[in-house]
Order: sequence, then structure tokens, then C-alpha cells
Amino acid sequence: MHSDIVEKMDMANITAGMVKELREKTDAPMMECKKALIEADGDAVKAEEILRVKLGNKAGKAAERITAEGVVSAYTAGSVGAIVELNCETDFVSKNESFIQFAESLAKLVVEKNPADVAALSALPLAMDTFGPTVEDVRKGLIGKIGENMSIRRFQRHDGGTKLAKYLHGTRIGAIVEFEGDEQAAADVAMQIAAMKPKALSADLVPAELVEQERRIAEQKAAESGRPADILTKMVEGSVKKFLKEVSLLDQVFVKDDKLTVSEMLKKSNTSIKAFTLYVVGEGVEKKSDDFAAEVAAQVAAAQKA
Repeated sequence: MHSDIVEKMDMANITAGMVKELREKTDAPMMECKKALIEADGDAVKAEEILRVKLGNKAGKAAERITAEGVVSAYTAGSVGAIVELNCETDFVSKNESFIQFAESLAKLVVEKNPADVAALSALPLAMDTFGPTVEDVRKGLIGKIGENMSIRRFQRHDGGTKLAKYLHGTRIGAIVEFEGDEQAAADVAMQIAAMKPKALSADLVPAELVEQERRIAEQKAAESGRPADILTKMVEGSVKKFLKEVSLLDQVFVKDDKLTVSEMLKKSNTSIKAFTLYVVGEGVEKKSDDFAAEVAAQVAAAQKA
């Protein structure tokens, strides 16, 4: 009974602010931070040491968790534009207002400051949500505030001196287009890119490794048909041509008029596309294999036992 009273008194001396600060430093789970502070009698330095000993590498686990969710943000100013992908761990956090605002700030910084890479972007000045004075400080601050790892995955800046069009499909898919000509036609192309996800502007620009991969698949399928060799060759070439039409922007069927290709629509509009960037959140990132709902349930159960 006496020990219970002492423990409750100790817990009363541990404030939420102390727990938050320790969590930001170590990325350790909230309940582990609280326990460590109680054990250390509120001494933050000693509590951090306790966590390092007790959890080892797990104390920094937030920095290692896969960030396959997130948002795409785009920003344009005259003939300069940028598109950015900011990742987090769960779809829930991707809807967080501060997280979205951070992504928008990054896109604007890329346009205004022209950083060479993500490291240079991270070093740029930024103040947000009481965090700063750099982008990296804001990122770390938001990790502590929101409780999830987040990372700036990539960005692309467009400054070719042409007009720009952008399209965001919610916050998960975004496209930015360099063009000359009609603004509506370019806006339609940006939407086309988001919807049909071309790999390149034209067939000759499709990456060779993608073409070879498609060719290997076509050859395997053709071989299973048992047809003569000359027929197999035609089948393979036909499959590759079909693939190139599907992934080349100019050769795709226009989504607003299936009687036209994108190239034909642009010709009628006296418009030309110079370049484009398409970002899809988490594309190519290995997703977490664990069940987030189960993880939350486990944390709640642990908290109840504590």
C-alpha cells in the first residue's frame, strides 16, 4: 500500500512536458519515457541514460520506421515551380494540418531558394509551429509533436522558362508540367498524367530497363503459347509497342476524348509539352508489413498495464 502511494506521488511530479521533451530526444514510446522519468526521479539526463540502456537501438526506433504514406505538394511562381513528396508512417498523420503545411512550405522553399538536394533543403531557414530555425529542426519538432517519423523523400524543380501547369489529386498524386500554348490544354495534360501515370513524355524517352523488362515478360508469355518462332517474334514486338503507347504521355488516349491521343489533342490546341514530373506518394517504397491498428492496440494495452 505504501509503495503504491509513493509511486503515485512520483508520477504526480512527472509532467506531460517532461515526457514530451524526453520523447523528442529519444523517440522512445511515451510510456517508456514516463517510466524512465519516474525511475530517475525526474532527472531528464538520467532518464535518457536509462532508456538507452533499457531499449538499446529501440530508443531511436521512430527514426527507423518506414515512411510510406504522406503527401505530395506543388507550388508555382511565374515560370518556376516545384513538386515535393513528404512522407510519414500512417495515412492518419498525412491528414494532419501541420504536416500538410510543412509540405507546402517545402515546395515554396524549393521554388524560392533552389536547393541542390534534400540535405540542402533541410538546412534552409524555416520557422513553423514554434519549431526552427531550419527545415530539419521543424521536421524533428513535428516528429516529437505528432509522434511519427517523417522524411522529405524527394523534390523536383522546374525552371525552364516555359509556362507551368500543376494538378494535385487530393494529396497523394501530383503532376507539374512545362508547356507552351493553351493553359486549359496544359491543365488537362496535368490531370491526364495524374490519372494515367505515364513513364515518359514520348516512347523514345521510356527508360530502357522498363522496355527490356516488358520484353522479357512478353517473351515468356509468348513462349507458353507454343506458336512458331516467327509468330512469337511478332507477338513480342506487338506487346512492347502496346506497352510503349500506354506509358508514353503523347501516345496515350486522351482521358477527356477517347477518339484522340494526347499528341492529337495538343496539336489541335497548338500546345506543346516540354517536360513533366509525376509523384505518387510512397511509389517504390516498401510498405510496413505490420498492422498499424494492432500496433495501436498493443500500445494501449501496455499503457493500461503500466
